Amino acid sequence: MARSNQNKLQLRTVNLEAGRPTSAQAIARMNQAIASARASGTRAIKLIHGYGSSGKGGVIRKEALRELEARKKAGVIREFIPGEEFSPFSPSGRKALSLIPELSRDQDYSRGNRGITIVLF
Repeated sequence: MARSNQNKLQLRTVNLEAGRPTSAQAIARMNQAIASARASGTRAIKLIHGYGSSGKGGVIRKEALRELEARKKAGVIREFIPGEEFSPFSPSGRKALSLIPELSRDQDYSRGNRGITIVLF
């Protein structure tokens, strides 16, 4: 019997750090990924932005979160969940799972990974 893939979430991952871009280049890459995901009907993407070598949060992470907040207010994205909140212990993590339960199968779920952000459409 063939297994159905209808319930399997295809979570596309976009590495904003690849090639050590400037923050402007990384944000342009993120915006392109958002436009592509929306056009293809993708329900969620995972952004890898890193957390910075200082341990205080990197520039790409800060800029990405700022841009995502603006995209959410503009109605371009539905929600975004920083990696440290991507768990059943945070309101935004629970909201994400209520919208897309399959997210709980992602390897970064409930790991507190500050180097990623989940974007929902």
